[in-house]
Amino acid sequence: MAINLRTPQAETREQRLGTITQWEGRAQELARDSAFTYGCGRDCGEGGRRLCELSSPYSQASMCAEQIAVTNATIIKDAVVIQHSPIGCASSQSFTSRYSRDLAARRGWKPEDPKSICTNLGERDMVFGGVERLAAAIREAYERHRPRVIFVATSCATGIIGDDVDGTARQLEDEIGIPVVPLHCEGFKSRHWSSGWDVIEHGILRRLVPSRPNEKRDDLLNVIHLGGPDVFSPLVNPLGLTVNLVMGGNSLERLADLSTAAATVTMCFVLSYLATGLEQEYGVQEIRAPLPYGLAATDNWLRDIARVTKREGFVEAVIAAERARIAPELDRLRVALKGKRGFVAAGAAFAHGLVADLRELGVAVDDVFSFHHDPSTDSRDAEQDSLGHLIQTTGDIPHFTVSPDQHFQAHAALKRAKPDFVICRHSGSMAILAGRMGIPVLPIFYSNDGLGYEGLLTIGRAILRVLPRRRFYQDVAAHSRFPYQQWWLEETNPYALAASDAA
Repeated sequence: MAINLRTPQAETREQRLGTITQWEGRAQELARDSAFTYGCGRDCGEGGRRLCELSSPYSQASMCAEQIAVTNATIIKDAVVIQHSPIGCASSQSFTSRYSRDLAARRGWKPEDPKSICTNLGERDMVFGGVERLAAAIREAYERHRPRVIFVATSCATGIIGDDVDGTARQLEDEIGIPVVPLHCEGFKSRHWSSGWDVIEHGILRRLVPSRPNEKRDDLLNVIHLGGPDVFSPLVNPLGLTVNLVMGGNSLERLADLSTAAATVTMCFVLSYLATGLEQEYGVQEIRAPLPYGLAATDNWLRDIARVTKREGFVEAVIAAERARIAPELDRLRVALKGKRGFVAAGAAFAHGLVADLRELGVAVDDVFSFHHDPSTDSRDAEQDSLGHLIQTTGDIPHFTVSPDQHFQAHAALKRAKPDFVICRHSGSMAILAGRMGIPVLPIFYSNDGLGYEGLLTIGRAILRVLPRRRFYQDVAAHSRFPYQQWWLEETNPYALAASDAA
């Protein structure tokens, strides 16, 4: 199914990809049942089926797609984001401000507070509508900050009352003379927050990427990532390629250059919406090789980039040099980590990549807690089946849990796994839970960690720093209590209370 840029709203991941957020079993079973992404779970007459998910009795915690879209729009330079919402939705801006300053420190930019405005909808607006308040906020944003683009993010409240956000944006765009880009990110539209990535990438593709067919550059490589340090340039600069990093503190010029590049790579297939759209609309080829986690995958990733950009003559020397460079330390790490058991908690393809890294380091991984699962990617290319690739190259995972970061499920999964350490995305709920259970934790905020040859060493070094802290975590566990009854504290099946949600 092609990405539809004629509509201001991106289809949710459930609609496009059949994304699920609740599942339990062997990874091999999940990969097998994900082979077809359309239908109802049985033969549907079109040769396909939809992966049926389990149903949890309640939700203990979650994140909102609006926060993902708003954060990544707010950190675009020379932009203002208007959250058309009650004031509570704007509480995420405290995180955005910290994130923006950390990015600036890591990249050597001048730190600036991101600029955002909330329309602060109240009860009267919920009855009579809030478009007048939105129009006033757009004018105020322009007069106060003189931005080059204004994003308008919707909310559950505006989705419920049906405010004409698109019409208001068009009217004010004509008035103030800069792009006003709606971001339809109502939290109730999707079960998983990753849909927020699609929302911001949809807005960028529709409004901020011009067609520049006469300015193509055969040495420019788009890299779509989640922010953090540039670990990509050292990998591809030896091939004669320049990196255009986007989605982590972009300038409008970087976004405009997206259509001029020779190819696009992503550090996670959750971000493939923008890459697939660039290929569809502008002919910028998407690199679809398995993500560069582990030695063999990194080798093949570089070879695919070299093939697409016509640099095959350089790549084997780069691969040989990098493998030789890391070999001594990699051998030492493997000896130090032999016999250790790890537990991975992260989102989709990033979780698959971390498992590949740990197994490359000699760490046993039999348990994974993935925050969601995409049976397909937007390209519909089987080569981007990161779970299938992981199983094929490193073996099955006996316990693969899909859950949107629910504590009561994660507790059971960790109790079953009994790992020596937990490696998890973010330093939030999973890190806190594992620490309170007495398990050493390695939280990863920037998903660039673990990528490529150096990333393998980065992960190994970090694990060795964490393992000696076990006594500290055991002390924390001795003084921690959980709000669960004893029978659940002894449970080792995360979905003991779940039922099949078959169609």
